[in-house]
Amino acid sequence: MKIVVVGYGEMFRSVIRGILNTDNEIVGVFRHENVLYNSLIRFYKDIFHPSYDYNFVKTQKLHEIKAKSVNSKDFIKQIKQLNTDIIITASWSEKFSLNAINSPKIACINLHPALLPKYRGPNSYLQTILNNESTTGITFHLMTEKFDSGAIIHQQQIPIYYHDTGLSLKQRCCKTAVKEIQVLLNDFDEKLKNAKLQKEDEATYYPNISLKDCILDFKNETAKEIDRRIRALTPWLNCHIPYKCMFLTFKQYRIADGCSDKEPATIIKKYEKSICIVCSDGSVMEFSDLNTKRLFSDMYFKNFINVNEQAV
Repeated sequence: MKIVVVGYGEMFRSVIRGILNTDNEIVGVFRHENVLYNSLIRFYKDIFHPSYDYNFVKTQKLHEIKAKSVNSKDFIKQIKQLNTDIIITASWSEKFSLNAINSPKIACINLHPALLPKYRGPNSYLQTILNNESTTGITFHLMTEKFDSGAIIHQQQIPIYYHDTGLSLKQRCCKTAVKEIQVLLNDFDEKLKNAKLQKEDEATYYPNISLKDCILDFKNETAKEIDRRIRALTPWLNCHIPYKCMFLTFKQYRIADGCSDKEPATIIKKYEKSICIVCSDGSVMEFSDLNTKRLFSDMYFKNFINVNEQAV
């Protein structure tokens, strides 16, 4: 089959690697940078500050589709000129129009890093860890005009480990995609014939993260819940400790031994650039290499952050 790959980032490159290990032909790729930048800025960026995606595409000597959007007339025209059988998307921000979905001869397929219909939305890596799931996966599904809702043609489960961050889980999903795209393409006709509609009554959706998600809530979250939040948000957002009218950042943390009968969110110990805070279940967390993001941060930490005050 003749395939066009649309996407960006590690998952985009993983899908390309997998396809290159099959008998199928990649007739074109469409990078997200075409959407982000106008042609002149993209031209100079590719020369003076090329992305991983650009370097990878050039190394593999793949044909690049140049257009402003997957929904543009230019993109759809080139898909048809390339005699494309299927489009595969791997990380993308635009919603495909019906014309774009219908532009390849066989199908337009999306790779979603979760076990659909659960965890629809833009960052399922983060959300599955945040919700304490033990497994996730990747799903190849037919595209419709609604995000993440088309019939499923192939899935593969992936374990979530107790130490996983959003980054490590994403890397494992991408590694799995290299293999599973080959499984899909090597048995494509059969899998397409047996595509299963998603059960809408089982669907869940999670929106993108926001800055408020990175503020730690010691009054209402246990130490294990805070640990999951920090791991889940890595590497997209750094979590912050609220303190009076400011926020403290940290480089390291751990769940300390023992518990405290102090009120949740109380700072019970203070060392050089580290503090211990009580969580909602009485457990204690220690945060190290603190920074107040103020001028003379070390002096402020020494003189104005006090034991028995609240981290709120």
